[in-house]
Amino acid sequence: MAARRGTREASVGHEEHRKQAPRTVRVFVITASDSRTEAEDTSGTYLRGAAAAAGHELAGYRLVKDEPAEIRAALAEAAAAGADAVLLNGGTGIAARDRTYEAVVAVLEKRIDGFGELFRALSYAEIGSAAMLSRAVAGAWQGRAVFSVPGSTAAVRLAWERLIGPELPHVVRELRKDRGGG
Repeated sequence: MAARRGTREASVGHEEHRKQAPRTVRVFVITASDSRTEAEDTSGTYLRGAAAAAGHELAGYRLVKDEPAEIRAALAEAAAAGADAVLLNGGTGIAARDRTYEAVVAVLEKRIDGFGELFRALSYAEIGSAAMLSRAVAGAWQGRAVFSVPGSTAAVRLAWERLIGPELPHVVRELRKDRGGG
């Protein structure tokens, strides 16, 4: 009985945190790709549309080469634009050109390890063992949430619908507590 009560209490606490979370989050979308143009960036387009449909404000968008310096510059642009959250897609695989993961992990101050774990588990249910090749990662950087996912539109949709979208305001609320803006 104690375990059941503890779970119910945790659920109530989580729901209370969700109620206290901001309704609107400023989102910056970054697509890392060596081959796509803006017209071909269906994943970046999806993220911008999904964030807007959820009532969030678009702080900006960038399509950059999968180069650490370009990714860092886009992150700096997101910070300058006042983004609460940065949503990156592309460059999370294991090919030699996939360097987004390294660029993102190098700047994260705190990692949200559960994000990558859950993303891979959900991906496994859809695509099987190839899910282990994903290096999706999330964390905190300069008081903002950063989510980095594979570049396929299916992966972006899965990450948004099952993980990022439902928790984004809650994550931002938690990060604002660290800054005294709780």
